[in-house]
Amino acid sequence: MSHAFQQSVITEFRANAGKVGGPFEGSDLLLLTTTGARSGKPHTTPLGYVRDGRRLLVVASNLGAPLDPDWYRNLLAHPTVRVELGDEEFESLAVPAEGKRRDDLFARVVAEEPGYAEYQDSTDRVLPVVVLELPDPDAEAPAITSLADKLVEVHTWLRAQLLHVHAETEAHFAARASHGDAGAPPPPGLGLQIRQRCLAFCQALEFHHTAEDGHMFPTMEGYHPHLRDVFDRLRVEHRSIGELQSALAALLADVAIAEPDRFRAELTRMTKELTAHLDYEEEQILPLLADVPWPPAAPAPPAS
Repeated sequence: MSHAFQQSVITEFRANAGKVGGPFEGSDLLLLTTTGARSGKPHTTPLGYVRDGRRLLVVASNLGAPLDPDWYRNLLAHPTVRVELGDEEFESLAVPAEGKRRDDLFARVVAEEPGYAEYQDSTDRVLPVVVLELPDPDAEAPAITSLADKLVEVHTWLRAQLLHVHAETEAHFAARASHGDAGAPPPPGLGLQIRQRCLAFCQALEFHHTAEDGHMFPTMEGYHPHLRDVFDRLRVEHRSIGELQSALAALLADVAIAEPDRFRAELTRMTKELTAHLDYEEEQILPLLADVPWPPAAPAPPAS
């Protein structure tokens, strides 16, 4: 698909709540926006999908070419993606399926879209099947009227993701412990589900701390100079947690995590330090933000 044609499909999709004509008329199509693995810039790609309950399945077929498409390599580097589906738009965690689960989901895709079997037959590459979770329709977002509410929302998300990573990691180690005798095949490495969720968590945490250090803390310190020691402590903790993030990122650099025991130890250390940090930050900072409106008021237009 040429860049010009792809852009025309994107434009038509957005203008018509997800409906397009031409070769894609009547097809189930979504727009997937990934972050460039090298450039860090957003890239939007129209993709066919198959709905499977509360999941959307997309296949990195690249029309049967020998190499994975760019969007797939991007989501391995940056697992949080943006999905446009009809007139909806939401963030999702992109997780490639593995082993038997991948084979079962690929069969599910082929049953609905047989052309993917032809793409698989034309290449030695195992076509990745990527799972995109749909938002929970019953989840009610809490009302956010102040910057304190927004900070709590971010911290709640970070704590929840860390709990998910821990639960999945401990389930993995339980499976390793019951894997079998010495003559059995080696236990599996930490799965892509763990890798993608942990990587998304680390990247979101880094973004959050960078925003605090670069914008929020300096502004607050100007209004509350007597709390300089508090802000200094929070910055020191950011650096310490950043070192843990770097250690985890190094272990997550490859799709197969080579040192799962070290990963588990670093994750435990991260959890202890981050939990204490978030608790202290909320204790010291939330009262100062309770009267700051969110979202910020739009700037007044210039006088004519």
